[in-house]
Amino acid sequence: MSVVPADVLPGSALAAEEPAATAAELGPRARLWPSLAAVYRAQLSRARVARIPLLFVATFQSIGIMVLMRGVVDDGAEAQAVVAGSSVLVVAFVALNLLAQYFGQLRASGGLDHYATLPVPPAAVVLGAAGAYASFTVPGTVVTAVFGCVLFGLPLAHLWILVAVIPLAGAALAGLGAALGLLAPRPELATLLGQLGMSAALLLGVLPADRMPEAVRFARDLLPSTYGVEAFARTFGPNPDWAFVLGDLAVCGVVGVVSLAVATWAYRRAAVR
Repeated sequence: MSVVPADVLPGSALAAEEPAATAAELGPRARLWPSLAAVYRAQLSRARVARIPLLFVATFQSIGIMVLMRGVVDDGAEAQAVVAGSSVLVVAFVALNLLAQYFGQLRASGGLDHYATLPVPPAAVVLGAAGAYASFTVPGTVVTAVFGCVLFGLPLAHLWILVAVIPLAGAALAGLGAALGLLAPRPELATLLGQLGMSAALLLGVLPADRMPEAVRFARDLLPSTYGVEAFARTFGPNPDWAFVLGDLAVCGVVGVVSLAVATWAYRRAAVR
């Protein structure tokens, strides 16, 4: 008859400590920035393959809107608003609409469970996906802005402001889109909310504010993309007021931080269910 040593018994303290130590060594929690970079690269590769046709749709949609508005709006402030709004609309289509659909489908298909098993911080998943979708809007936004400036005879000198407008407006809209997709109980509702958000960006961002009723102007001020549109539109004048431009960009940045924080909370909430 053999005697089993006490240190290998299931109930012993050593047997309980060793698996815990081994698990800690096998699965150390990844840091935020390396995880964010990994998720960003993976999402960008996926978006490059799956979303290019939709990016063409978003770009052609914005260009078509500007062509239609060419015979309706006057030159000057109205033309500036149309070009700026149509350019930011590309960001709204991808960063808000498509990201809401993506997270809605990810939640419904159980894809969040896959991310939950990885030692990746929730913020890295949300920020990585949002950054990839916002980056994906750069070509379409630039093409739309250049086409609009040529179409309406606006100067091209300050198009460099898009370097700030795209990431800040993209962060605000991507955070909103991710939150809508993660909080929606069904993917169909996430798709609907994303479409409604993009429609709001279209109606409230492209149409000149001077022609809107007071109540609609108030709703326009609540839309995050409005401040990106205003910042871009202000740069078309001969002497842009850079203080107001920076103020609009700052609002975009603050809304982006808040919306991404809400999206991160929504991700944690959806992942534990």
